[in-house]
Amino acid sequence: MIEPYCGSAPLPAELVGRWNLDPVLIAALLVGSIAHLSVVATPGGTDARRAWLAPAAAWTMLAVLFVSPLCALTSALFSVRVAHHVVMVAVAAPLLALSLRRIAAVAAVARAGSAAFVLHSALLWLWHAPAPYAAALAEPAVFWVMELSLLGSAVVLWLAILSLAGPVGRSLALLLGAVVQMGMLGAVITFARAPLYDAHLGVTTPWGLSALQDQQLAGLVMWVPAALPYLAVALILLGRRLDRPIAADEPVR
Repeated sequence: MIEPYCGSAPLPAELVGRWNLDPVLIAALLVGSIAHLSVVATPGGTDARRAWLAPAAAWTMLAVLFVSPLCALTSALFSVRVAHHVVMVAVAAPLLALSLRRIAAVAAVARAGSAAFVLHSALLWLWHAPAPYAAALAEPAVFWVMELSLLGSAVVLWLAILSLAGPVGRSLALLLGAVVQMGMLGAVITFARAPLYDAHLGVTTPWGLSALQDQQLAGLVMWVPAALPYLAVALILLGRRLDRPIAADEPVR
């Protein structure tokens, strides 16, 4: 049996030493972050620092998710895997999108709001279904298909939400849809009467949880905390729209 990409499930005493020092991963993170920062870089001064802030935060977050012992902990606890995915698609992805939305080459992508929502939602449900999830843990190549497809589709969705040219109403609808579908998935996981994920059977006990309790915690993470970034962005967008005066001949969007 092939070991999960993040390694076997650690015991609590082992966790602090379980850093993922995969040279290919580290090289990819370095190259990706440098390339991204060079694309969004502006001439010196305050504007340059602001342009670098969002992508630097996003790439740092991705490094923590995949290099730190959190990666190993996802092999033990499904709840940590779900939290890992939530941070990736609801925090890192919008930071990446925020830094890319002014680039002309991605402007067309931002118009595909409905398609991006459907694609991301489908992928989120697919990769949290028991069989595809088991396949991702059994084969590192499938694991990276899962992670990159979730992150990539989330970035595209956030580009549509944060588009400078898009109507606020569309952005709010996409945010509401994201909250609803993620909450539904969280509810399905929370109220399942038996453990659904065989990879976590027998490895949650050292962490003080049964497999079912760990699964219920994962569902609650997806159901409640996962909604907070989307709701926060919705409030920000709505507040900015209400603060802006509407011209007499301007349609309400």
